Amino acid sequence: MSEWPFKPLEFNEIPVSEMQAEAAGFYDRIRRRRTVREYSDRPVPRDIIENALKAAGTAPSGANMQPWHFVVVANPALKSKLRVAAEEEEKEFYDHRASQEWLDALAPLATDENKPFLETAPWLIVIFLKKFSYDSSGRRLKNYYTAESVGIATGFLLSALHWAGLATLTHTPSPMKFLNQLLDRPKEERPFMIVVAGYPAADAEVPVIEKEPLEEIATFVE
Repeated sequence: MSEWPFKPLEFNEIPVSEMQAEAAGFYDRIRRRRTVREYSDRPVPRDIIENALKAAGTAPSGANMQPWHFVVVANPALKSKLRVAAEEEEKEFYDHRASQEWLDALAPLATDENKPFLETAPWLIVIFLKKFSYDSSGRRLKNYYTAESVGIATGFLLSALHWAGLATLTHTPSPMKFLNQLLDRPKEERPFMIVVAGYPAADAEVPVIEKEPLEEIATFVE
């Protein structure tokens, strides 16, 4: 017997023609999302970020453990500290840690250790992966499928921010343990990603890249 009560599914079926239009419309909009590295400092209302986070929190997770925590940073002084720490790790990456093959793969994107977007963009959303949770009595509980669950929630978050009309960037300095210290998160939480959100700079540019066509990324067995 389940410890949770069950209720009837709320599922609003729509005509197939409407489903097709919705699917095509979503693809047309989501394909326009680009990784943006140049941001305006224009403010973005907090409730937009809150609703995007609530959308992320609806993601499925292993045993419904919801193994994520989002730290949302708008404070300029803290953003400056995050930038300094991230750039220190990035300089080590570009100068010493990355293989030549990796650097060659990054070269067309023109990235380097300089990350001004960490200060300029109005919102930084730092995502932490929780290997363990705690119940009301303080007992430690193992979380399941944590990488898969947090990855799905991150996808929901990026989609929600894009849907709301914001530019986004996924940033993963390595290693990222400095985020635990600067954001006062427990050591058992693992930094997963920084999502940058805001308006693009007026002169923002993105590289000309192509995504693989459907026949290259999917196989149908019917």
